[in-house]
Amino acid sequence: MQKLSYDFFKRDCLEVAPELIGKIISRRFEDGTERRLRITETEAYRGEEDSACHARAGKTKRTIQLYRESGVIYVYLCYGVHWMLNIVTGEKENPQAVLIRACENYNGPGKLTKQLGITGRFNGGDIVSNPCLSIEDDGSRFNVATGKRVGINYADEADRNRLWRFILK
Repeated sequence: MQKLSYDFFKRDCLEVAPELIGKIISRRFEDGTERRLRITETEAYRGEEDSACHARAGKTKRTIQLYRESGVIYVYLCYGVHWMLNIVTGEKENPQAVLIRACENYNGPGKLTKQLGITGRFNGGDIVSNPCLSIEDDGSRFNVATGKRVGINYADEADRNRLWRFILK
């Protein structure tokens, strides 16, 4: 297993998102146990021009993580219930990220974060150097399908129709 590097994430989200399919999220808990899950679905969110991206309104207290360097963890609460795990990609000050939507046996981003114990305390952390949460490559390769992103009815029609969701075939 090779931990993903900053260079992996320092690319456009449309390159990173499909390449995260099949990678392994590794979560080390406080009691020393580990849980490893294979990523099966991601979504790309690409800058202020993407009306589905939180950065559409510019830099705010909520979106400040999106403007940081690649590899930063962006976790936010959705509907006041579910934590969403995103990894910032690309260049600093160019807000974009990849949402980890699903892993094997956990078919939703809220179910996934609950299973891994990911909450807002991870927000602003670093996925590359974090001792409790990382993404690794075990060398496996998979076919990837594309689809429309989910749960973005507030976005412009063009952004709702983008095939920026990536799914393990």
